[in-house]
Amino acid sequence: MTAVTGTALAVSSPAAATPRRVGHSDVERLNTRFAEVIASDHRHGGRLSIETHAAALADEALDLQQHGAASQRVRAALFGCAASFMSSALWAAIDGRRFDTALRHHERAASLAAMSGDAAIQFRIWSHAGSLYRHLRKPNEALAANNVARNLPIARRDPLFASLGHARHAAIHGLTGDVNAVRRSVGRAQDALDRAGTGDVRPVWLAAHYDQAELDSLALAAHLALGRYEDAESHAHRSLGLLRPHMQRSRAITNARLARAQLGQGDLEPAVTTAMAIPAGLAAHPRVAGMLDRFGSALLDVAPNSPHAQLWDQYTHDNRRTPA
Repeated sequence: MTAVTGTALAVSSPAAATPRRVGHSDVERLNTRFAEVIASDHRHGGRLSIETHAAALADEALDLQQHGAASQRVRAALFGCAASFMSSALWAAIDGRRFDTALRHHERAASLAAMSGDAAIQFRIWSHAGSLYRHLRKPNEALAANNVARNLPIARRDPLFASLGHARHAAIHGLTGDVNAVRRSVGRAQDALDRAGTGDVRPVWLAAHYDQAELDSLALAAHLALGRYEDAESHAHRSLGLLRPHMQRSRAITNARLARAQLGQGDLEPAVTTAMAIPAGLAAHPRVAGMLDRFGSALLDVAPNSPHAQLWDQYTHDNRRTPA
């Protein structure tokens, strides 16, 4: 009886259990979850909850990779899923102005992407790193990081990737004050976008995000940094006219930049009207709130005793923004 019982215990022991088989259906399930994270980012953006959720899903993908039985192809795909989730955690941290956390996420995301061999997600991660350093106002690091993305083979094969790389380069060049470099990068971004096939299959993060409206948004950021307010306003209006309905955060960011461009041209009333038209919930987004604070400071510098400055002061007093 002891021998039989011992044998039965050995057979039923977890240590002797066969590892769960992990296959393409698991990868597809994770990819569906990734699409949901992307959609949540477009609706809300920057929230700590999005960052935390994406990082947890990366851990889930890695757990399957470490403890499941899978082919080498599936293992590479699981690393790609983990890298994808970490790229969204990285972006949420950037968008929420949690820059120290974003730097840590980038290190982990880049490592996972390298193990996956997925050039598309490597592009996203290094392109995000360029944006991170741009927001940190470190243009040399930003250009170097974005160049890693731009030099990947996928950016040479697919003009849509190339266009995004050039457009983000333009925004970074805005910080350097190099007008010619901005114009050159925007022109290259436009040429590449015009060559990009609309029917081609692309990663969900790229298809849901990058188009003519985003190119103009990045050109807007570049010209605004240069102090070329008329050009900035032109790109802002074009972007707003092309933004897809689900891009509400992008619309708020573009309107905040438009208000600053109008103010830079001395158009106080349109500038204040544009800024005040941003919905309260979106005005609380960390990036938008920061832009509106800087707008208010610039307004006080330009026309401290004007009725427009008084109106803005009353508006901000009545609508205290709490970052999301």
